[in-house]
Amino acid sequence: MKKYVSKAVMYIVVFGVCFLLILPVLTMFGTSLKTKTAAMRDLGMFPSFSEIYLGNYIRVLQTDSYVRSIVNSAFVSIAAMIFCVIAAAFAGYAISRFKGKIFTGFIGLMLVLQMLPTMLTLLPMFMIYKQLRLNNTHAGLIIAYISGSLTFAIWLLKGFFDSVPRELEESGLIDGCTRFQAFLKIILPISKPGLATVSIFTFVRSWNEYMVARIMIQSDELKTVNLALQKFVQENLVDWSLLSAGAVITTVPTLFFLLFAQKHLVQGLTAGAVKG
Repeated sequence: MKKYVSKAVMYIVVFGVCFLLILPVLTMFGTSLKTKTAAMRDLGMFPSFSEIYLGNYIRVLQTDSYVRSIVNSAFVSIAAMIFCVIAAAFAGYAISRFKGKIFTGFIGLMLVLQMLPTMLTLLPMFMIYKQLRLNNTHAGLIIAYISGSLTFAIWLLKGFFDSVPRELEESGLIDGCTRFQAFLKIILPISKPGLATVSIFTFVRSWNEYMVARIMIQSDELKTVNLALQKFVQENLVDWSLLSAGAVITTVPTLFFLLFAQKHLVQGLTAGAVKG
């Protein structure tokens, strides 16, 4: 009996924590279904069925700047994801398979970089970008997102490559493959869950990032979707219904991406935890 009681308590606690975590999202969705007036006066989480208003979504999608910002975010996030996965795969494989002072120093450097907060690097990054004329460009934003995600991506893939038996690679070398061919044809196909995890992490991080984009991007044509949400915040008044609708639309691509790749995400996070 005590076993069932402890399980019930555990489930209740887990459900309560999950509900608290998802409560802001539910409130945001409920507010997006209200009119501007109802959002200001109604304190309920959701409107009544007869008062559901979908016009906020139509108005948001009819805003040219917002639609353009979605395209900008998709381009920047996908580009950062692709280049980060490629760079992390090569770097993670190198420090997993090769030993020496250079690789040991590189690992130490990554640990130091991982400890640096993003806010500390914003001013130097802005000054460097200004000198290189990368400020207010998508290329500069992509480089910033890659550099911000690369350390974690390399560490994750290193752990994953460590779990791949060296015998598989050696058998490919015996059969006539070069080390590069063995990496492409043997190691990478086995490492798909790890690569998927890095892809998800980089895409979601780039899509949701705000501070770097706020500092680096000034042109309306280049703004990402999180910057475009500021259009619904006026000087003395916030249009909560439109802002919530825009935030819900912004969340949908990330949600679908996570649901689609959830299996690979779990495999990638656990596969590199034990060295084979």
